[in-house]
Amino acid sequence: MEEKARIMDEQAINRALIRISHEIIEKNKGIDDLAIVGIRRRGVPLAKRLAAYISSIEEGVIPVGVLDITLYRDDLSSLASQPVVHKTEIPFNITNKKLVLVDDVIYTGRTVRAALDALADLGRARTIQLAVLIDRGHRELPIRPDFVGKNVPTSREEIVEVRLSEVDGENNVVILKR
Repeated sequence: MEEKARIMDEQAINRALIRISHEIIEKNKGIDDLAIVGIRRRGVPLAKRLAAYISSIEEGVIPVGVLDITLYRDDLSSLASQPVVHKTEIPFNITNKKLVLVDDVIYTGRTVRAALDALADLGRARTIQLAVLIDRGHRELPIRPDFVGKNVPTSREEIVEVRLSEVDGENNVVILKR
């Protein structure tokens, strides 16, 4: 696959996350009962970064959880005959929490649907809000993020790839052409 465009560099990612952090604080009127849950893989480092930014602004500790949605996916049978399941690590009770679910890219909405199903099995949050770094459109389900770093119109033939230092050794967002 060839790189078509680099749409965010490290500074742009940081600026977007700082802005989203302020928006989360404002929407929730502070950080009381707030917790952040990252969808496993790149949603997790983004969730940790958001929690750190929010904590530095509001001077409090924001609990962060890790959610694995593998068994909740509606395309599980097409992934692999033996899908790799990772551990969900949410070290707090989500009941009555204001949760912010974090992912890197929202596309069809199916990953978020799977995450909502997984969270429902863990308890009943007071609210669940969605934060994404990139919204690329093409939704197949009626799901819309509350907080968006950048809207990026794409074609279905393009791939949006978020690269984070914690996973990929670099921080940027690129569009790849198949």
